[in-house]
Amino acid sequence: MPLFALLRLSLRLLLREIRASELQVLLAALLIAVMTSSAIGYLNARLAAGMVYRAAEFLGADLVLSGTAPATQSQIDAGLKLGLAHAQTLEFASVIGGANGLQLSSIKAVNEHYPLRGELRYREQPGSNEQIASQGPAPGEAWAEARLLHALGAKLGDQLEVGLLSLKVTRLLSYEPDRAGDFYSLSPRLMMNLADVKDSGLIQPGSRLRYRDLWRGLTTQLQAYQREQQAYLAAHQQWLDTRQGNQQVGSALQRAERYLNLASLAALLLCGVAVALAAARFALRRYDEAALIRCLGLNRRDTLLLFCLQLTALGLLASTLGALLGWLLHNGLIAALGNLLPAELPQAGWQPALTAIATGLIALAGFSLPPLLALGRVPPLRVLRRDLQPLPPSAWLIYGSAIAALGLLMWRLSLDLTLTLSLLAGMLCLLVVLGVGVLLALKRLRRWLARVTLAWRLSLGQMLRQPVAAAGQILAFALILMAMGLVLLLRNELLSTWQAQLPKDAPNHFALNVLPDQAEAFSNAVTRLSGAAPTLYPVTPGRLIAINQVSVRDSVSKDEPGDNALQRDLSLTWSAQLPPGNRLVDGHWWDQLNPEAGELPGVSVESRLAKRLRLKLGDQLTFSIGGRTINTQISSLRELDWGSLQPNFYMIFAPGTLSEVPFTYLTSFHAPPDKLQDLLSLNRDFAAITLLPVEALLNQLRSILAQVTLAVELVLSLVLLAGITVLLAGLLSTLDERLQQGAILRTLGAPGRLLRKARWQEFALQGGLAGLLAAIGCELISVLLYQHLLNLPWTPHPELLLLVLLGALVISVSGSWLTRQVTAHSPLSVLRELS
Repeated sequence: MPLFALLRLSLRLLLREIRASELQVLLAALLIAVMTSSAIGYLNARLAAGMVYRAAEFLGADLVLSGTAPATQSQIDAGLKLGLAHAQTLEFASVIGGANGLQLSSIKAVNEHYPLRGELRYREQPGSNEQIASQGPAPGEAWAEARLLHALGAKLGDQLEVGLLSLKVTRLLSYEPDRAGDFYSLSPRLMMNLADVKDSGLIQPGSRLRYRDLWRGLTTQLQAYQREQQAYLAAHQQWLDTRQGNQQVGSALQRAERYLNLASLAALLLCGVAVALAAARFALRRYDEAALIRCLGLNRRDTLLLFCLQLTALGLLASTLGALLGWLLHNGLIAALGNLLPAELPQAGWQPALTAIATGLIALAGFSLPPLLALGRVPPLRVLRRDLQPLPPSAWLIYGSAIAALGLLMWRLSLDLTLTLSLLAGMLCLLVVLGVGVLLALKRLRRWLARVTLAWRLSLGQMLRQPVAAAGQILAFALILMAMGLVLLLRNELLSTWQAQLPKDAPNHFALNVLPDQAEAFSNAVTRLSGAAPTLYPVTPGRLIAINQVSVRDSVSKDEPGDNALQRDLSLTWSAQLPPGNRLVDGHWWDQLNPEAGELPGVSVESRLAKRLRLKLGDQLTFSIGGRTINTQISSLRELDWGSLQPNFYMIFAPGTLSEVPFTYLTSFHAPPDKLQDLLSLNRDFAAITLLPVEALLNQLRSILAQVTLAVELVLSLVLLAGITVLLAGLLSTLDERLQQGAILRTLGAPGRLLRKARWQEFALQGGLAGLLAAIGCELISVLLYQHLLNLPWTPHPELLLLVLLGALVISVSGSWLTRQVTAHSPLSVLRELS
C-alpha cells in the first residue's frame, strides 16, 4: 500500500479510536513527559541564566581576564569586535597620607565603564542611605571607605595624598559588587579613576599589581572570545567566570546545575516507563485488529508501519501540546514567584520547547518500539483462534532500544560521559539483581499459599500464575519510587548543605592584624559582643620557593594552573588540632605521626593545590618566611570547605615550626545587627586591628542561594507530579485484565467485600515490595552520585525505609480506586465495556 494511503488510514483509525483508554493513557503519558521536560527545560534555562546573572555580580562582569599586566590592545580589540562591553580595573596596595599620618590601603582604580554587572554603591554622609552610582570616581577624585577615613582622621571633602597626587574624597564607598574572595589581604579601600594612576607615580617596576579586564555580553559571544584568545594568553593571565570568581557561589551553582539535570533525567525516565507500559497495552489490544488487517491483504511490513504512523501522529500531537503547556506552566510559575526572582530574567527562546518535543519522540520510539514490533508478527489465523500470540521480539531489541533512548536523553542533558555510563550500567545491574530477587521471592510464596485465607489466595494467585509479568510490574513501580525518592533525597541534602554553609549566625566580620599581646583582650571583647568565643588563627606571610630542593621556577611550569599560588605570598598558619571544615584525605595529623618518621617538621597541604602542583606525601617544601628559610615535609593532604566563610589555609604547619617568626592573628565572628554601637566601641578600643565587614557579601550570597533553592523546589514539584501520573499509567496498563477477572469472580458468586480486600492486599504487597527495592536502589545509587557528581559526604539514609510504607499506601489506594467499578457495576456491564 502506498505510504500516503497508509498515513491517511492511520489517521482515520486514530480519530476513530482516540477515546480508547489505552490511547488516552499513552497521550497523557507523552503529554506529561513533554510538558515536564519543556517546563523543566525553560525553568532550567531561565533560572540558570538568572543565577549566573546574579553570580556575575561577584565579578562585576560575565567574564574577567585577570593578570599581573594589562591586556594587550589586540586582546581588547578582539572582544570589542565581537560586540562585548569592556571595562578595566587595577588593584594594588599602597600607603595613603592623611591628617593623622599614613595608612596601608588597598587601592582600586577603575575606568568610566565599571561595573558591568552589579551595583556600585556609596553614601553622601556617614549614616545616610546608600545610593547607586552609574560609574566610579571622576579624575581628581577618590572614594574611600569609612574605616580608612577614620584611620587617617579625615572626612569628606579632605585631600588625601596618593603617591604624587592629592585626591579629594567626594563620597563614602559602601559596596563594590566584585569585592569577594580573598579576605586575608583586604585592607581599607580607596577607589580612584584609572586615568590618575599614571600621574600618581605608584606604578614602578616590581610593583605587585592585579589587572582585571571585565567583559559583558551574550554567552555565545563570550565563549567565542575565550576560544579565540585562549592560545594567546600570557603565562600570568587567567580567565575567571561565575564559577571560578567566588568559591561559595561556584560550588552552589555547580551542584544546582547537576541536580537540575539529574531531576530532568528522573522525570524523563519516569515518563519513559509510562510510555512503555501504555504502548504495551496499546499493542496488546490491537492484536485482533492486526490479524483482521492481515486477512484483508496487508503484508507484515505495512501492518507494522500502519500502527507506527498512528503512534507517530499521536506523539507529534502530544509533544506539541506538551511543549505549549510546559511553556505556559513555566510562565505561570515565574509570574507567581516574581518577587523572589531577578527583575531581568533572560528569555530562553525556542530551544527548550524543540528539545522537549524531540525528547518526547525519542522516548516514544525507544520505549514503544518493542511492543509495536509484535503487531507486525500477529498471524492472520488469530481471527479464528484467539489464543494465538505473535512471536515476541528479541530481548536484545527490547532492552537495547530502551537503553539507547536513555543514553540519548542523558547525552541531551550534557551529563558527564563516564558518570552517565556508570549510572546506566549500575542501574541495569541493579534492576537485574533486584528483578531476580523478586522473581525468586514470588516463587517461594507458593509454599505459603495453601495456609492463607481466601482473600490472600486471590491476591497472590494472579502474581504466581504470571510471576515474570508480576516481577516486571513491581520493578516498574520500584523504578518510579526510586526516581522520586532519589530526587527528594538529593534535594534535602543540597538544601541542608547550603543552609549549613550560610546559617543565620554566619560570621559577618573578619578581624585582621590582631597583635599577640592584644589577642586575649580582643577575644574577650568579641565574646561579649557576639556571645561566642572566636577562634584565633596565627597568620604569617610566606612564599613557597622550592619543591624537593628544586626551585619552583624549575619544578613547576609557568603555564601550570598552580602557578598563581607561587606568584604571591601565602597566608600560613599552624594548629595543633585539625580546623573545622577540614578533612584529611591522605596522611595523618600531628598527634598520629611517628616522631621518628622524618627529620623535617610536617606541613599539611590543601588537596587541590597539591594536585595542581603534583605534590604527594613525603615531598619536601621550602618556604621563605620572615627572612628565614624553613624546610618542611608533607605529612597530610586536606580537603577544605571553601563554601564556608571561615578562615581557610592552603598550608598548615606543625606547632613549633614557626615559633620564631613574627605573626598576627586572624579570626571571624558574628556581630548581631543591634550591636552596632558595641562594634564601634570595639573598633575604637583596638585601633590597630582591621575589622572587615562582609554583611553585604553574605546578603548577596543568601540571595543567590535562595534563588538556587527556588529552582530546586520547582523542579522537584514537577518530578513528583510526573511520578504520580506515571504511577497511575502503570496501574492502568493491567487494568483490563484485573477488571475481567473481577467480573468473572463476581459472576461465580464472589462477594464484593472479598474482591475489595483481595485487590487491596495485592496492591499493598506490590507497593511494599516496590518500596523496599526503591529504598535499596536509592541507597546504592546515592553513593555514586554523592561522591562523584555532587561532591557531598555520604552517610546511610535509614529514612528511605519509609518508601516501603509509602509504596504500599499509594499503590494500594490508587489501584483500589481504579478497579472500583468491579464492585460498583454489574459483571455484565463490565464485560461488555471491555469487549
